[in-house]
Amino acid sequence: MVWAYRHTVLVLCTVAFFATMVARLAISPVVPAINAEFAVSNTVIGVALSGMWLAYALSQFPSGVLGDRYGERLVILVAVGGTAVTSLLLALSPVFAAFVLFAVLLGGVAGLHYSVATALLTRTHDDIGTAIGIHTIGSPAAGLVAPIAAAWVGSQYGWRSAVAVGTLVAVPVFVLFALRVRPTEPQRPAQPMRERFELAPTLSLLARPPILFTLVMALVGAFVWQAVASFLPTFLIEHRGQSATLAGVVFSAYFVVQGVVKVGVGAASDRYGREAATAGCMVTAAVGMVAFVAAPGLVGIAAAVVLLGIGLSWAAAVEPRFIDHLTEEERSTGFGLVRTVYLVLGAFGPVVVGLLADLAGWAVSFGVLTGLLGLVFVLILVNWAFDLGY
Repeated sequence: MVWAYRHTVLVLCTVAFFATMVARLAISPVVPAINAEFAVSNTVIGVALSGMWLAYALSQFPSGVLGDRYGERLVILVAVGGTAVTSLLLALSPVFAAFVLFAVLLGGVAGLHYSVATALLTRTHDDIGTAIGIHTIGSPAAGLVAPIAAAWVGSQYGWRSAVAVGTLVAVPVFVLFALRVRPTEPQRPAQPMRERFELAPTLSLLARPPILFTLVMALVGAFVWQAVASFLPTFLIEHRGQSATLAGVVFSAYFVVQGVVKVGVGAASDRYGREAATAGCMVTAAVGMVAFVAAPGLVGIAAAVVLLGIGLSWAAAVEPRFIDHLTEEERSTGFGLVRTVYLVLGAFGPVVVGLLADLAGWAVSFGVLTGLLGLVFVLILVNWAFDLGY
């Protein structure tokens, strides 16, 4: 294969996604240490993490608008550079209120990346599912590096140094992206930005049956994914009795599995259909969730991490379904809009799971997540069986 500029764009968009993800995932392995220093509960730290994911979600739609106005390259650079700065501020938090504030800011700037990067890739690639699948590898790759690095750095130098890993990763990525990616032409440089936020066109897009149904699938997937990304290490320590080091290794393995299968999930959605690939992901994730709670020993944990990693790679099948139902002119802002909607609601995953864990235990909280995944599987079957057109 001859290396083309589009391959450079794909690789560097993936690396930029990796950098923004490392900063967020570096927090989860050191949650117990943060709880101890600030004397807060799982519910309270869940509020902080939900705030981070909520800010990440809310920035998706504005990022698409900014990408159309100023070009994708500039927005991505702001996302990566802002991630470096806010990660450092988070590590220096003097009190828990500051920690919450900087976590929210981190989510906001990191969230500027994904929608505009996806829009850029759809302009340069024909196999959208495969390109999105490769791009999303940035998340599991971060999941491989961040938990192990954060757990080790945290055990040696404290949680603040662990969180600062996000800055160390983001700075060189910012420089590399600035040097190798060409300036991009804005899609709508002259249109007033206030027109892009008008309510009627927004509601019209969201009301389209295929978009609405895809939103439901993505909402549940995001709710579960963000809950797992926030609390899986804590679950393994408190419910399964594992060490912090082993919990970090398992957390990394979960992302390794996603890194291996996401391209395949995207390619399968291109070949066999978005619904079939999504349904397979949901039922596999549900089985993996049950195994995490009930399957005994390290063998049970190993099986669970493989199943859950495969199942929670759903984005490589669901997100191309959005693109399928958006025009080329709608893809940047429209995709950012739908991501804002489902990620805003999905951002409540950490606080809900943290609250359920405090009140009823980890088995109940993970059981609720399992039920939600099963519900999406049933909805897909009903839509297919009755040809509802969603």
